[in-house]
Amino acid sequence: QVQLVESGGGSVQPGGSLTLSCAASEYTYSMRCLTWFRQAPGKERAAVGGTVSDGETWYIASVKGRFSISKDNANKTLYLQMNSLKPEDTATYYCAAKTSYCNANPQKYDYWGQGTQVTVSS
Repeated sequence: QVQLVESGGGSVQPGGSLTLSCAASEYTYSMRCLTWFRQAPGKERAAVGGTVSDGETWYIASVKGRFSISKDNANKTLYLQMNSLKPEDTATYYCAAKTSYCNANPQKYDYWGQGTQVTVSS
């Protein structure tokens, strides 16, 4: 069963924090690459960061130090902790999974959640 379900989005003021969750089925959670993407209005979907099954995490430069990705193996859930949020972080956030060759290209990902909206505004 393929399942990725995001939650936790909402509206927050600049400088605030949100934690997004991505509940996965056992099948998708076991994949090598679990990655967070985001898509702002009028822009292409782009990677935010991800985790590899060996525990390695990676982030794009603009979120490094502000965002943190973690996993809860017992509950098969991927998290994206977002701190010091900026208006430019406003987007729909998606989690995605692929079986190998982890990268930031959304076209290479096989499985996607439905997305959760994050709005950063004063």
